[in-house]
Amino acid sequence: MTSRAKRHQNTELQVQLLREGIAESNHIAHAVVSDSRGRILSVAGDAETATFVRSALKPFQALAVATTGTLERYGLDDKDLAIMCSSHKGSIEHVRQVFHILWRADIEPTMLKCPIPEGQDSPLRNNCSGKHAGMLAVCQQRNWPLDSYLHRNHPVQTLILGKVADLLGMPADEFIMAHDDCGAPTYLLQLSQMSTLFAKLASGDSLDMERIVRAMTHHPDMVGGVDAFDTELMKLTDGELVSKSGAEGIQCIGRVGEGLGLAVKVLDGSKRAKYAIAIHLLKQLGWILPAVAETLAETYMVLSQYKRLDVAGELSLH
Repeated sequence: MTSRAKRHQNTELQVQLLREGIAESNHIAHAVVSDSRGRILSVAGDAETATFVRSALKPFQALAVATTGTLERYGLDDKDLAIMCSSHKGSIEHVRQVFHILWRADIEPTMLKCPIPEGQDSPLRNNCSGKHAGMLAVCQQRNWPLDSYLHRNHPVQTLILGKVADLLGMPADEFIMAHDDCGAPTYLLQLSQMSTLFAKLASGDSLDMERIVRAMTHHPDMVGGVDAFDTELMKLTDGELVSKSGAEGIQCIGRVGEGLGLAVKVLDGSKRAKYAIAIHLLKQLGWILPAVAETLAETYMVLSQYKRLDVAGELSLH
């Protein structure tokens, strides 16, 4: 490979906020596409960028529920599984769905360890409450302690980390852990590892992950809510893409049935920039139709009458 090709391969993505066509702010991002075998297919910036996966981990945390018979034990369905994968908006519909999981598993909502959002009266309103309810349901099914389910060495967290470690072919003790804002463990991953996880999720090679994808794509309103990027993208693509965002500029997307995953990290953590980049790259990759890209851009790239986002750069073959 020539030095010119290497430079081109490593070019980062840039998002500019334009005010009436004049640049006002700038965001830099990395992105990578991998297949389900972990091979990097294309990249912008550095595929080895390490950052916390944050809420993009939720579909894989839900494997603890999908693989242990917990759904069957408590009569839970795909809608329940979808809310376990969600970063929801705390609507009445979302709260009722999380409560349904706890009720079926005979767990009091007070057992939820996620924080009560400001101005609210219950942890059910927390955007991670579905994930926490899923963890508690597994604990109840396995007769594991409920009050310590967030501890990194609790059996449910060991189970989750084991699932992720198996998918990435890494020893569990090599993962660097920190606490997410909701109190649950999150892990430091390379961007290429995130894209590999979503490629595996979308590959159809695992019945358990296939069920998680079906739950998310059939019930996209549970995964986010009104105007949430993940929800709108999955609605517009009719089951062809599975999408999960994470805080601090993380966006991960899998192409269902094809075993391909895209992961994006905006270096300054910008939410608006990650959505703009996702739309830009999905269009470049041919994963969405131009009409879908235009619809998404109207919501997530045209910010007002005077402001819009513009993305420069592209993925290059690895």
